[in-house]
Amino acid sequence: MRGGTPREPRQATGAPVPRMLDSAAARPTGSAVERTAVDVAVGVLFDRAGRFLLTSRPSGKVYAGHWEFPGGKLEAGESVETALRRELHEELGITIGAVHPWKVELIDYPHDRVRLHFCKVFEWSGAFEMRERQQMSWQRLPVDVAPVLPGTLPVLRWLAEEAA
Repeated sequence: MRGGTPREPRQATGAPVPRMLDSAAARPTGSAVERTAVDVAVGVLFDRAGRFLLTSRPSGKVYAGHWEFPGGKLEAGESVETALRRELHEELGITIGAVHPWKVELIDYPHDRVRLHFCKVFEWSGAFEMRERQQMSWQRLPVDVAPVLPGTLPVLRWLAEEAA
């Protein structure tokens, strides 16, 4: 590009492409800028048929319409489990059973750096209510919803590795 600053890479949807992090260095690859990561509790819910739940991001949020595993930011003093229980009740109207911490992934989005704490959940009570006017879909690999939030891609890879 001549004269001017380079543009951020974009996905086909027009959304900025996040920088995946070098897990060994825990910093964005190709960037010397350090940002404090925001901790996010994420639920990977499995039904009795072995399908997992994806929800769409609501209108008005970054990456609106992208599919992701449900969850949200930890509030001050909250544990991952407490935050996940609160978020899934607030967003989906369910009360979850046991929380099984699984994996942690750092992702550097253009708008924020997040530390995603993925937890598996196999039991819950209550009827699903899409309280943020989002959509939900029970999925198997390969998923048939699109676009998928970049932070969801590592989980899909891990699930494929576990199934192999």
